[in-house]
Amino acid sequence: MSAVGLIARDEIRLMTRNRVAIIAFVLVVLLTLVAVASSWAHQRGIAELRARQAEAAETAFKAQPDRHPHRVVHYGTFIFRPLGPLAAFDPGVDAFTGNSMFLEGHRQNSANFGDVRQSSLLVRFGQLTPAFVLQVVAPLLLIFLGYGALARETERGTVRVLMLQGAGRGQIVRGKLLALGAAALLAGLPAMIGLAAISGQPGALAWPMLAIALGYAGYLALWTVLILLVSASVRRSRDALLALVAVWAVAVVLLPRVAPDLASAAVPLTNRLQTEVAVARDLRTMGDSHNPDDPHFAQFKRALLARYGVAKVEDLPINYKGAVGIEGERLTSAVHGRYATANHVAQARQNALVDAVGLLSPTIALRSLSMAAAGTDLAGHQRFLEQAEAYRYALVQRLNRMQMEDVSYADDGATDAGADRRKRVSARNWQAMPDFRFIAPDGRTLAAAALPGLAIVFAWLAGALILLMVASRRLGAR
Repeated sequence: MSAVGLIARDEIRLMTRNRVAIIAFVLVVLLTLVAVASSWAHQRGIAELRARQAEAAETAFKAQPDRHPHRVVHYGTFIFRPLGPLAAFDPGVDAFTGNSMFLEGHRQNSANFGDVRQSSLLVRFGQLTPAFVLQVVAPLLLIFLGYGALARETERGTVRVLMLQGAGRGQIVRGKLLALGAAALLAGLPAMIGLAAISGQPGALAWPMLAIALGYAGYLALWTVLILLVSASVRRSRDALLALVAVWAVAVVLLPRVAPDLASAAVPLTNRLQTEVAVARDLRTMGDSHNPDDPHFAQFKRALLARYGVAKVEDLPINYKGAVGIEGERLTSAVHGRYATANHVAQARQNALVDAVGLLSPTIALRSLSMAAAGTDLAGHQRFLEQAEAYRYALVQRLNRMQMEDVSYADDGATDAGADRRKRVSARNWQAMPDFRFIAPDGRTLAAAALPGLAIVFAWLAGALILLMVASRRLGAR
């Protein structure tokens, strides 16, 4: 057996003799298996619940009787955000952003019923998922397994004995690296098995799964190299342990927690009340369809009469109230869309600041690539909001068009005993309306979104390897 293999075997033997380390390793493996099973069951339960609720909402909407189309506009309907299979590995921001929306005319509602708001405060500390275990717990386990790998040899003076027996500095470091890398591989194996099991589910995509596997493999490899780098740079094992725990606390706990707060302070968001007040102010200045002297709708009325070559709205071949409804929805949607876009731009700037901190913390970069590949990041939520708004707008305008074409202007303004019946349209119209279907991005799109984070993780890995090579040249010199 080569010198590298012998050193690796000896290091693994020392690891297995440490009962505390072995118990911790077994607990982490069991924790990962529990995280895989519980997260998978949790996400399946969520998916089934949302599917049932979506079906119930669609059934209730289509079960409406014959009625005036504008009443259907205000009746509205609920839609629910579906999750892809990889959400079982990393649910991302789903617990915080809300999963359902109420669609109605003249408004753009936000998503509601996020798990964090509906559950206990413990949910705010993070769900037990495979991603959480690998990002937070696995590096700490590797620290306690390998902090003394090289510092111990320096402290006891055995590194010179190894070198006198013919082992070079590079062979010693590679042997230790091989042993700790094997432990990292075993620690990450249960999560990768869970990821492989997800591949058999409908909708699982190969490219995002490959990006996730590469990202976490690079992350655990990075910690393996960092541990040996610190262990090679100090004289005592105790110093290595203290330094590595400090690095873990800053990179894994502190920076990922502080970065969002710094981004929120640098780029503040307007709250819901401020946005609604600003929207109401803009709508008042834009035009009032109920005011006959309103400049915008007065001009709209003149243009409509000129288009059809008539002198008054009663002579139009369409229902003027329905036409006003279409124009009013166009205006209000434009206002709401403008504020929604501004909010999304601000959130994107916040995310860019957090990603910039990822240059200092590989955990942030890994978290970003993991959520991006799983489709559970803020961009994934934004896709849902955009598709929901497009569906809402098309639905409302379709109903307004029914009022314009299928309800006469005379009947719409009539108040006699039979007027209410004449204003109604057949329920077959909403029964024929298409249901909301979320269109998920393809695998290449998700994988491409994960590439920046993947590049940062492997840049960290390359830098740590270079520093380890430099540090290994001084091994045994003191």
